[in-house]
Amino acid sequence: MSAATKIEAILYLKGKPLSISEIAEYARCDRATVEEGIMELMDNYAHRDSALEVVETSNGYSLQLRSDFHDLVQELIPVELGTGALRTLAAIALNNPILQSDLIDLRGSGVYQHVPELVELGFVRKRRDHDSRSYVLQVTPKFYQYFQIEQLPQLLQDRQQQEQLELDLTLKKEVKPGVEKTH
Repeated sequence: MSAATKIEAILYLKGKPLSISEIAEYARCDRATVEEGIMELMDNYAHRDSALEVVETSNGYSLQLRSDFHDLVQELIPVELGTGALRTLAAIALNNPILQSDLIDLRGSGVYQHVPELVELGFVRKRRDHDSRSYVLQVTPKFYQYFQIEQLPQLLQDRQQQEQLELDLTLKKEVKPGVEKTH
C-alpha cells in the first residue's frame, strides 16, 4: 500500500482537516513522506473526474466533496433545525411577509437568534422595510422546495374551509333536548 493510499484512507476515516504531523502520526511515517503523499493525492484527484478533492485548509488537509456539489448536499442532507427555529419559520411562512418586529411580538426575543440561522440556510429573505425601522421577512423558493409545499396560502385556505365545515357540521349535530346522540 502506497503512502498516498494510506493518507487517503486516514483523511476519509477522520472526516476532518488534519495537520501534516497528525497524518504522520496516524500513518506511522515521517513528515516528508506525508508531504509527498499529499501532493500525489492532490494531483491524482485534480486529474480525474471525481466528486472528491484533497484540499489544504487553515486547519490542515482534508478529503472533501468538491464545491460543485454543494447544491446536491443541500438537497440530500436534511437541515437540522431546533424546535424554536422551526416555529419561527412556521410563523414567517404563515404570515408571509412579516415585519421582524411583529414576529418578535408573536414569538419573543428568540427570533433574534432564529432569523440569522434561517437566512443563512436560505429559507428566509430579510430586507429593510422602507416604512419602518424593522426588517421584512419572507420565505424563499428554497423553503417551498425543501418542505415540498407548492402553495402555502392555498393550503391555509383549504384548512380554514375544512375547519369551517367541521364547525358547521358540529352546530348542525347539536343534541336536542330529549334526543340521545348516537355514534
